[in-house]
Amino acid sequence: MRKLMAVLVALALTGSLAAQQEEEKRIQEAGVVLKEILDIPDNMPQDLLEKAECVMVLPSVKKFAIGIGGSAGKGILTCREGDKFTGKWSAPAMFRLEGLNVGLQLGGQATDFVLLVMNTKGGDALLGSKVKLGADAAAAAGPKGRTATAATDAQLKAEILSYSRSKGLFGGVSLEGSTLRQDNGANKKLYGREITAREIVRESKGPAPAAAQQILATLNARATPKRPAAAPTKAAPKTPKK
Repeated sequence: MRKLMAVLVALALTGSLAAQQEEEKRIQEAGVVLKEILDIPDNMPQDLLEKAECVMVLPSVKKFAIGIGGSAGKGILTCREGDKFTGKWSAPAMFRLEGLNVGLQLGGQATDFVLLVMNTKGGDALLGSKVKLGADAAAAAGPKGRTATAATDAQLKAEILSYSRSKGLFGGVSLEGSTLRQDNGANKKLYGREITAREIVRESKGPAPAAAQQILATLNARATPKRPAAAPTKAAPKTPKK
């Protein structure tokens, strides 16, 4: 009986380790994808990346067709730490993308996505149970170029800007109608306990795994911590004339 128990425990530990390694591989893939996309000339505008409060990377999203077109993928979310989203980038939380007709005919080709979350409302929407883009959070295809000067009003007002890379081509893409939700099972496998995305990225309750080193280093180098807005200076009181 003891030998059987020992075997069962060993098998459970082996399965747990394999599951954790699978999620760590997802993080590593996201780090590679983000670096490659940021190295593309005239990619997403640098000023938008610097203004983003969270970044989501979804590597190798695949399109399928069983009676109706759809897409499914897994990725990670990291946000700036601090009450006002001004600090360094947080440990990653695991997310899933589920959607129909994501605005790009992918065929059998896997596509990488990068989403910039531009304000607190968009971040809070993602950290709920799930969010439908276009309904729960305003989403738009992100503009390309060195700066955001060519962005439309709709893009500048969007809470989430989305980009894609497929077959070597990079550009903004509409994900309106797709759903993003926390991958609670993956977060448990990665961090070894029940933990929410909010606890990971906003409350720093999940230490960043070693697999996140590349993506966090890339973001901290390319999108440096924001400086808090300076408090308005008060004008010195005027000395009454004698």
